[in-house]
Amino acid sequence: MQHEGTGENRTNGRTLLSNRRTRTTIAALAIAVGASPVWADSSPAFVDVAPDLGIDHVYGGGWEHYVGGGVAAFDCNADGRPELYVAGGENQAALFLNRSTPGQGISLQRATGSALARTGVTGAYPLDVDGDGRLDLAVLRVGENLLFRGRGDCRFEPANRRWRFDGGAAWTTAFSAAWLDGQDWPTLAVGNYVDRDDPDGPFGACEENRVYSPNGAVDGFAAPVPLSPGHCALSMLFSDWGRNGRQDLRISNDRHYYVRDGEEQLWRIDGAPRLYGPEDGWRRLSIWGMGIASRDIDGDGLPEVMLTSMGDQKLRRLENGADRPAFHDGALAAGVTAHRPYTGGDGRPSTGWHAEFGDVDNDGHDDLFIAKGNVQSMGDAAVNDPNNLLMGRPGGRFVEAGESAGVASLARSRGGALVDLDQDGLLDIVAVNRRTPVEIYHNRTRPVGHWLALRIDREAPNRNGVGAWIEVTANGRTQSREITVGGGHAGGQIGWIHFGLGPATEAEVAVVPPDGTPSVRFTLAADRRYVIDDTSAREWPHPKE
Repeated sequence: MQHEGTGENRTNGRTLLSNRRTRTTIAALAIAVGASPVWADSSPAFVDVAPDLGIDHVYGGGWEHYVGGGVAAFDCNADGRPELYVAGGENQAALFLNRSTPGQGISLQRATGSALARTGVTGAYPLDVDGDGRLDLAVLRVGENLLFRGRGDCRFEPANRRWRFDGGAAWTTAFSAAWLDGQDWPTLAVGNYVDRDDPDGPFGACEENRVYSPNGAVDGFAAPVPLSPGHCALSMLFSDWGRNGRQDLRISNDRHYYVRDGEEQLWRIDGAPRLYGPEDGWRRLSIWGMGIASRDIDGDGLPEVMLTSMGDQKLRRLENGADRPAFHDGALAAGVTAHRPYTGGDGRPSTGWHAEFGDVDNDGHDDLFIAKGNVQSMGDAAVNDPNNLLMGRPGGRFVEAGESAGVASLARSRGGALVDLDQDGLLDIVAVNRRTPVEIYHNRTRPVGHWLALRIDREAPNRNGVGAWIEVTANGRTQSREITVGGGHAGGQIGWIHFGLGPATEAEVAVVPPDGTPSVRFTLAADRRYVIDDTSAREWPHPKE
């Protein structure tokens, strides 16, 4: 590992973006003339090990748990291995402690006596709310939402009163968080679904969403501000969509219940919240919005946005640079519409839920996992609806490999995660299913490339660098990754950020902080884990029993 100093200052976002585009063009030319080696395709292979581990956790319940069913992945005891917290619906949610050893497979143990074992849980997101270096957890519920303060060693305590958080009593299905305007505490966004108390509901009866800003005078949060209109949110994400130094809130909404007059939304939150509209370049999109995944897959330094839905999935690309939030759909060209089942014999339209990008074979191209499943008994949608594993290829194209990879479950999947549970350098897959046990797929792919895993550990308040961008350059290509809290479907993760490197044995890494302070740059060896703070990168050893 070589530390190269602090490098460029992020005072001119457009200059940085121009530099990124220049690098992308150079990389494309290099590939065209053969200067960058082409790494062989892989044959991904996964095995569901949940039965062998004795894990039969189920996300259950009636109408109020048709949606939700998320999983949070995070290291709650600082041993380098990610734990899983899985929503249970009417069943108790469960925390699974990670006892895995590299090279010996996945080992998970259900925690007993945890304060997190609550009913009514639809999903959860980890973040370090108070900046004390211990991860906390935002737990979404049908009923009062709960913030849990991490106390170390995977112990948690309720913190609603301590942090002055009004958990409400709504049916909550979405969450995101960001540190805005240099605040010491995060701004939290909570997305609510159908208003169960509306006598004219459920159709057209969508709850307002809520934004919780830091109190300012004391630790904790001010009274929530409504985001109205609400259109039955199922996913939300704070993201710097244009690399302009500001994180706006994207909300994906379910037209099944808003019926008419609703749409996907983008809110500007700094100051009084306001919706982007046609005058800003925003284009109306009305879908059965269920999940959000964000990733720069074409190498231009700007994130594409994957939106799951019933019928087909949307891959939204930003037009004409970063000036306006004008997006068009590029799913068909990329091969990710995933609009009908590819196996199972059911030709009706698919229903997408959690979507997540990650390089499962380490070839240097992000792949895409989509959890699929009928809502309950929707007659115009597929019942036998397998999950997708779309393998990324050069040029931003994807090829389906779910069946051959062994992840084509026909259960009604909801939430999910791509996470390296046994720290072997390969991303495993977690799929949470409705009324069927969770599936934990151990990645047994023969990798076709090297990898790098990075974790941000900055000074308080924003310890995990939420809003920062990581740029990893190898093989003449730069992968740009934004650190976010939110998106997916009812679940997310904080911890190791995985990059596949293809044949490269080292990579140039730049971390661009969200607060405009100078970026830091390193040359790092492949097949290792590094913890990056404000000035240095240090190698993390393999976890020990």
